[in-house]
Amino acid sequence: MEKVITQKHRGRRSLTLLTLFAACMICLAAGPPAVAQDPSPEARGLEIALEARKRGEGFGNLVSQLTMVLRTAKGQESTRQMRLKTFEVANAGDKTLFVFDQPRDVSGTAFLVHSHRDKPDDLWIFLPALNRVKRISSSNQSGSFMGSEFAYEDITTQEIEKFTHKYLRDEPCGDLTCTVSERTPRGEDSGYSRQLVWHDKKEYRPWRVEYYDRRNELLKTLTVADYELHLNRYWYAGKQTMVNHLTGKSTVLKASDVQLKADLNERDFTRTGLRRAR
Repeated sequence: MEKVITQKHRGRRSLTLLTLFAACMICLAAGPPAVAQDPSPEARGLEIALEARKRGEGFGNLVSQLTMVLRTAKGQESTRQMRLKTFEVANAGDKTLFVFDQPRDVSGTAFLVHSHRDKPDDLWIFLPALNRVKRISSSNQSGSFMGSEFAYEDITTQEIEKFTHKYLRDEPCGDLTCTVSERTPRGEDSGYSRQLVWHDKKEYRPWRVEYYDRRNELLKTLTVADYELHLNRYWYAGKQTMVNHLTGKSTVLKASDVQLKADLNERDFTRTGLRRAR
C-alpha cells in the first residue's frame, strides 16, 4: 500500500470529499468513539462506518474546483476541468452538482445527484448540445462517469444504510494504523459484489477502497491522498486516484479552491436549476 502522508494537528480539539467523493472525502477531526467490549465483526464494521460519517457532518455546504485527468493503459492523458458544489442535507443524503467547464466538447455538461439513505439515488445529466435534462436510471449506476474510471455509483454519497458492514482487521497504512472493513451493497443494481475500505484509526479518514466485481474479482482500487484541514475541524482530500486493474486505465481527481460553509441556494440543486448551472 502507498505510504500515507500524515498531517500535523493545529491547535484543534483532540477529537473526507466527499463523495466523493463528496461524502467520502470530508472527515471531522475528533477523539476516538466509545467502543463496546469485543463487538462482533458486523457491529464493529457498522460502528466504524457510523463514526466516519459523523466526522463529516456539519460542514455546511461545499464548493471546489476539480481537475480530472484520464489516462489510458499506454499513458496517454486528457484533462477536464469542472466545478463541484455540495448542498448538505441534515440526517439525509446530500445534493451534489458537477459542472464541466473544459474542454469545449463537454463544456456546460452538468450532473446532479440527490443521494438518499433509504432508496436509490436520483441522478440527472444536462446535455447542452440538446438543451435537455436526462435522468440516469439506477440500473445504469455502474456505468462510467464521463468516460472516467469512476462509475456513477462511485460519485454518489456512500450512504451507510445501502451496505452491510463487517470489520476484518487492523493493519499498518504508511505511518498510520488503519482498520480494514468490508461493505457489501444491498441493492441489486450495484456493479460491485463488495468493497474493502481502509480508515485510519485516529481521524477515520478513508485512504483506500478496493472494488470487487460481480464475479468477486478485484476490479478497481481507489487511493486517497493530500488531506488538508479546513475550519480547524474538517479533513478534505486533495487527490483521488482510481485504477482499473482489468483495462490498465486510471483517473485522477485533484481538488483546489476548496470552500466549506459555502453560501449555496438549494434551488440550484433541482432539475430546473441544472439548466442554469453554466
